[in-house]
Amino acid sequence: MGKYSAYSRQAPPKPRPWKIHPIWRGIGCIMFLLIPILSYAGAILLVEANIKQRWVPATTQIMRSVTVPGLGAIEHLYANLMVTLVLMLVGFAGVVALYTLVFSIFGPSSLGPLDAPPERRSTRRVR
Repeated sequence: MGKYSAYSRQAPPKPRPWKIHPIWRGIGCIMFLLIPILSYAGAILLVEANIKQRWVPATTQIMRSVTVPGLGAIEHLYANLMVTLVLMLVGFAGVVALYTLVFSIFGPSSLGPLDAPPERRSTRRVR
């Protein structure tokens, strides 16, 4: 048997019986771009409101301005990025929870075509 013999070839994979509709890929791409942008905008608003209302005390190292070449000075960059990460986690977790809820309501049955339905057991005690 040589290195390139017919025995080492694999059969091509079977095509899927279902295909993902392209609109769902587009919605996923939009959400992938939209959630971070909205999170950063919300972070700017929350950090500014925190400065006025003093909800959470912040150190001067987090609240300092950072100079970025080409963009100039950005105020409270580290605080904005920290709050952005938290808001992104909340946003993506919300999308996952919503998807789970919708899929559990409208999704297919958990039993496959070859599965038997679960047994019904009586609730009487046996002595």
